[in-house]
Amino acid sequence: MQKIHKILIGVAFSPNLKPNIFEAVRLANMFDAELVGVHVGTKSNKKKTDLKALLSKADPLKKPFKTIWKEGNPVNVIIETCASEQIDLLILGAIQKENLLKYYVGSIARKITRKAPCSVLLLIKPSVLRVACNHIVVNGLKDDRTEETIKTAFVFSKLLHCNKITIVEEVSQGELHVKVSDDKTLRKSSIARERLSTRENQRVKHILEDIKSKNITVNTQPIFGKRGYSIGHYAKVKRADLLVMNAPNKLGFFDRIFPHDIEYILSELPTDVLIVK
Repeated sequence: MQKIHKILIGVAFSPNLKPNIFEAVRLANMFDAELVGVHVGTKSNKKKTDLKALLSKADPLKKPFKTIWKEGNPVNVIIETCASEQIDLLILGAIQKENLLKYYVGSIARKITRKAPCSVLLLIKPSVLRVACNHIVVNGLKDDRTEETIKTAFVFSKLLHCNKITIVEEVSQGELHVKVSDDKTLRKSSIARERLSTRENQRVKHILEDIKSKNITVNTQPIFGKRGYSIGHYAKVKRADLLVMNAPNKLGFFDRIFPHDIEYILSELPTDVLIVK
């Protein structure tokens, strides 16, 4: 996994600014990274004072905080800042199905997620006091980027002192190639599922061979259904604290299916979501 040297947080002066800042400060200290804040809008003495007051109440940062004030289109400003500041992780505060901070959810989040040159962390339940992370769910999708995503999930689990990771292998129903109409085809379908599950487990097991997972309970879970929707639903039902996903690939086939899978998650965030670039 690429080391996180710089973290960017979107500073929107809303009721959730305080917990967003506190979460960002904790992460910056965990990674020993520089924290940069960008406010899309006008700069004023009151905003500067309010932000300084919030930072003084958070944990002391290991490295100085940098603030960028810029007017313009939110998506463009954030993407441009990520590039110019060579950001490794972008944190966006998001609220689950709430109009108050719709600013950073919905279409805005989709556009930023697709265009961001770095990993993106969407927070739906930021907290002033640290909330323990007990369970991380990560995609085990058959893709060239998945190994890096799984490794990143393990890095986060160690920093967050999370001792449980579930790797979800989403398998399309179309791969079964069996239409169930009677007991015979039902048995064929069950055998096909078992074979596909074994195949996926072996693939993930191969990835895990190079990952140190001491003191972490690792489970694999094959799921048959729609990509994105299935893993999002699983993370919600299992009450995962963090869902880790591959970033969209703008150049290949997965870019064409991306809007159909990741948008299930972005439209109704099941938990905090980390999208790994």
